[in-house]
Amino acid sequence: MARRIDVTGAGGVRLAAWEFGDPLKSGADPVIPAQSTAERQTPPAEPGRTSGVLLLHGLMGRASHWASTARWLSERHRAVALDQRGHGQSEKPPEAAFTREAYVEDAEAALEQLGLAPALLVGHAMGALTAWQLAAKRPDLVRGVIICDMRASALGAASQREWADWFKSWPLPFATLADVRKWFGEDDPWVERPNPARGEFYAEVMQESPHGWRPVFEPEQMLKSRETWVYDAHWEELTQVQCPALVVRGLDGELGRAEAQEMVRVLPRGEYAEVADAGHLVHYDQPEAWRTAIEPFLDAVLSTP
Repeated sequence: MARRIDVTGAGGVRLAAWEFGDPLKSGADPVIPAQSTAERQTPPAEPGRTSGVLLLHGLMGRASHWASTARWLSERHRAVALDQRGHGQSEKPPEAAFTREAYVEDAEAALEQLGLAPALLVGHAMGALTAWQLAAKRPDLVRGVIICDMRASALGAASQREWADWFKSWPLPFATLADVRKWFGEDDPWVERPNPARGEFYAEVMQESPHGWRPVFEPEQMLKSRETWVYDAHWEELTQVQCPALVVRGLDGELGRAEAQEMVRVLPRGEYAEVADAGHLVHYDQPEAWRTAIEPFLDAVLSTP
């Protein structure tokens, strides 16, 4: 199913990295199971055994959101998904840095400690920003980048205020996981029409407490993470990405076509793909169409010596 490997990130923060195996049986819980200390300390696979792929989730996400992608990737490559700091089963220390630099250094540490480099980086939203910033910083570690539904433009103070208000609107704690699915898939004011995939996405980042279901992350840490990139534009780093890069957007996602195509133009070796009938959660909304969109690029990059 999944094997956990601990990684030490920036400032000594412990991060959980996951290698996925065979698909789950029908009806099984999609959340990654807890593992024993012995399993967590299993060393990574032999470096250089296959091409490496590091999957980076977005804000509020977790490694398990990449499970379907990681499983088909693992048929030919070594695919590892990282729970980024403050997310999933990685540490969430109140005093930790939640800066752009810390997230990039964490991904850098994961590549080096797991023996994945030079690797293909696949990032969604905030994870995509981390991916292209790392590619610009350490081209020796990165063979290619897939950027999924992340804007390079500054979003501004109004956007940050909207997110703060949105977190306050969550009816926590949720009584059941069914309530989580319904609220995020139907009742959330940010949902324009029923979206079961969105409900499932958020159900996967909830944990049971004595009084109901709450997120595995601290909303305050998510806002701290977001405020380190939301006020700035990130075009300059795109120009510094020398490896092949694929910009992917869902037709109903947050990244508009004009901005996505400008990102492709700015990238020295940029390419473009879009996925129909997908929103912001492209790989989660339409996993088969997502695979069709990225697989040719991925094969071309990882087949190059």
